[in-house]
Amino acid sequence: MTISMHDASVGAFTLYLHNLSALLDRSQAYADARRIDPSVLLNMRLHPTMYNLAQQVGEANRHAVIACALLAGRDPQNFPGSEPGIAELKSRIATTIDFIQGLPREEIDAAAERNVVFRFRNGSQRTFTGRSLLLTFSVPQFFFHVTTAYDILRHSRSRKKGFSR
Repeated sequence: MTISMHDASVGAFTLYLHNLSALLDRSQAYADARRIDPSVLLNMRLHPTMYNLAQQVGEANRHAVIACALLAGRDPQNFPGSEPGIAELKSRIATTIDFIQGLPREEIDAAAERNVVFRFRNGSQRTFTGRSLLLTFSVPQFFFHVTTAYDILRHSRSRKKGFSR
């Protein structure tokens, strides 16, 4: 059984971005029900040296966008550097989904052996094949940030209904 590069990237990212958006809906409902300023949740971290919830969501978006754009040979979608609220984070997730779903399937599928260059924020860069970018870097990074966002939300509640399945 084979899986296409498109399904392994756009397909997987889209599913979990929808889940992340639903978690933000639940976090908004949780904040509303307990009269908590949503910015308190958005600024929570699991550890002082880790990104806060808003940054975790932003990094999940960023890894999905950059991976798919590199695979398709396109420029990535950029987001403003502002401090987003829950509604803005949900909007950015929707924009990410629209962007990655709009990329040509055939170009992503053809990228498995093509070299792509990932540029880090500090200016350094690393060359990957499309397959290695996706499987050894982008997908693990994406899932780390989605999982950490979920963990922050789980940690924010004290065993009350809200975020559990």
